[in-house]
Amino acid sequence: MESFKDRLKALRKEKRFTQREMGEYLGITMRAYQSYEQGSRYPEFPGLIKLADFFDVSLDYLVGRSGHRERM
Repeated sequence: MESFKDRLKALRKEKRFTQREMGEYLGITMRAYQSYEQGSRYPEFPGLIKLADFFDVSLDYLVGRSGHRERM
């Protein structure tokens, strides 16, 4: 299964957003967002929920625990 950082990057590219735009959406710096895609930092729980909602995927899918994108 893919890791969180791989899923996050793929989902961002799918939506055609830049790392800067994602940082702005989350209210963090671009550098902080980049660290998520590099796997050196992880968002707090509210940030994970915001990302899952933005990409319309389940939290399990986002963090690499499931291959099913659909939210329940």
